[in-house]
Amino acid sequence: MRTARADSLTKDKLLDAARELMLEKGYTATSVDEVCEAAGLTKGSFFHYFEGKEDLGKVLAQRFYESMRETHESAPFRQKKDPLDRVFGYVDFLASLSSRPEMAKGCLLGMFAQELSATHPKIRSICASCLENSATLLTKDLEEAKAKYGPRARWSPKGLVEYLTATVQGAIILAKAKQDPMVMRETLGHFREYLKCLFGK
Repeated sequence: MRTARADSLTKDKLLDAARELMLEKGYTATSVDEVCEAAGLTKGSFFHYFEGKEDLGKVLAQRFYESMRETHESAPFRQKKDPLDRVFGYVDFLASLSSRPEMAKGCLLGMFAQELSATHPKIRSICASCLENSATLLTKDLEEAKAKYGPRARWSPKGLVEYLTATVQGAIILAKAKQDPMVMRETLGHFREYLKCLFGK
């Protein structure tokens, strides 16, 4: 009888293989056969866990988001008491991530959204929800910082978070095109200066 731990390890192998392949080649160019081969498993194992490739894509997007959320929530800057310190800490933390080798591969949520938004609405919807949910803590911090340091300012915390998301996703694309990981750090540096202007720092 298959144990729960064995089930989890087998499923993780398939998801890990799919993540690497899809970050490299994209969703459409990656086949179920390739995922199974990379994972060292049979198609029977694949269909034990997933209804098909789209089901795999949905689970993979959600898993990518959960990993990203855990990384951010456990970061040291979350312990800062002042909300504005947490905001700047978040931007600095994102910049620090740019030096990690895995960041050169890109953001799976952004890649899926670009490639599949017109053809796979269920995956697109999951990506949209994950990107929005990933910004929940930052939005809250910005709301608190605005109330404390700029209550009369006309900008929207939610709009500013979406601006940051667009900035990060654009920087990821540009960094891949130029094969230069410093693009992310430099771009976030400009965003940090913009934040300082908004808060009069």
